[in-house]
Amino acid sequence: MNTHHSGIGMTSQRTRGRMIERLRKQGIVDEVVLGAMSAIPRHIFIEEVLASRAYDDTALPINFGQTISSPFIVARMSELLRAGSGLGKVLEIGSGCGYQTAILAQLAREVYSIERIGPLLTRARVRLRQLRLGNVRLKHADGLLGLPEFAPFDGIILTAATAHIPPSLLEQLAVGGRMVFPKGSQEQFLCVIAHNSQGYTETILDEVRFVPLLPGILKG
Repeated sequence: MNTHHSGIGMTSQRTRGRMIERLRKQGIVDEVVLGAMSAIPRHIFIEEVLASRAYDDTALPINFGQTISSPFIVARMSELLRAGSGLGKVLEIGSGCGYQTAILAQLAREVYSIERIGPLLTRARVRLRQLRLGNVRLKHADGLLGLPEFAPFDGIILTAATAHIPPSLLEQLAVGGRMVFPKGSQEQFLCVIAHNSQGYTETILDEVRFVPLLPGILKG
């Protein structure tokens, strides 16, 4: 393993192993998701000053008012998106630091990820390049619009909360596909929308806390 990724102490494989055991105890059962969480070094996506907390079960700030979700939330949303089967093409709205993107890259054939904050996307690009993930395409754009030119997607994941999914995004979800996102504003809950031949079904799950989904793009 590249020494930059292995390190000692907090960044070691042993620390990552403890995170995986904790995720199992918290109810994550999808071995493919657990394997992805074990393979991706979370600490490289976090500012150095917070690196000692990289594998704690907590969300951490990543600048520009954004956060990296806790390992459990990343694993839970990934497990819900996979639903026990392989993923072809996935769209992520909100690349953030790139950690969830890197996990998705282990789970899907192709990952398209949109980030509205330019400097965050630049950093995510650097980190994902470090990991040599060749199946990820990042775009600086308004996530609310999705990427119709690459639709339909087998899975769509939003890493920011919204009370209403734009119809344009729903239209980009393939029949048989699933969308996972935090629904609500003050109170938020994980939500899964499944698209079948009859239409869309919605399932509301765990209470969560995410930053709000915002329109537009920020360059600097």
